[in-house]
Amino acid sequence: MKKYRPTTASRRHMTTRSYKKVVTKSRPHKKLTKGGKRGVGRNNAGRITNRHMGGGHKRKYRAIDFKLEKHDIPAKVETIEYDPNRSAYIALICYADGERRYILAHKSMKVGDRFIASEKEKPVAGVRMPLREIPIGLEVHNIETKPGAGARLARSAGNSAMIIAQDGTHTHLKMPSTEVRKINSAAWATIGVVSNEEHQLVTIGKAGRSRWLGKRPTVRGNAMNPVDHPHGGGEGRQGRGHRRARNIFGKPIGKGQKTRKPKKYSDSLIVQRRKVGKKRK
Repeated sequence: MKKYRPTTASRRHMTTRSYKKVVTKSRPHKKLTKGGKRGVGRNNAGRITNRHMGGGHKRKYRAIDFKLEKHDIPAKVETIEYDPNRSAYIALICYADGERRYILAHKSMKVGDRFIASEKEKPVAGVRMPLREIPIGLEVHNIETKPGAGARLARSAGNSAMIIAQDGTHTHLKMPSTEVRKINSAAWATIGVVSNEEHQLVTIGKAGRSRWLGKRPTVRGNAMNPVDHPHGGGEGRQGRGHRRARNIFGKPIGKGQKTRKPKKYSDSLIVQRRKVGKKRK
């Protein structure tokens, strides 16, 4: 992590990632980028439909390949780059047939490394293969939920899931949330941990930096009036007045409370529910 001299009160505790040690190129590959306007929490009429979102620096979108359907074709890592649209670093790879694509970089990936998606390769970091071919105990990321549908799970910085059992047509994965879930064994995943595990250690430092990231201010519920929030009102600083913490719409939220639908379609795939609070450690 990079720290700064305390020239101001907000600068005193501010930290950023050390990009120079990892990132090898500042400008993205033009053919794999596109512009566009972000929704930032507004609907088609421009009205706020999602709080705390808005503003922020202009971003250029990098087209990330989450399907990785080019099997048995080796590729070489050309650059490791920063992506403003996600917490992990990305890598530009060039396949043997000359095609270039962006992929999520894993923890130890560097320029010159070899990447391949194949069922026949040895299960080492960076290799993409079906879950049924990966030994128990290895950590994986960029995981598909349905074969061929593209990666959906364990894609953010420092995340990974661990393979803990092979059960017929399904593989048991311990997710980053501590939930144990069954995934179709024919689904593909990449071995290793997602890059930039220092992301969670970043201290924003000042309100303006949050605005650069597109985050608008959040007002505490107990600082509002009763008409505006379930936690509002009272003389002086009052407790919330009821057992469970609620959001502005009155729904239970945070503090280890269950927010999952009681009869969700994927309930049958959960082997063990996620742990909350101090139990997670």
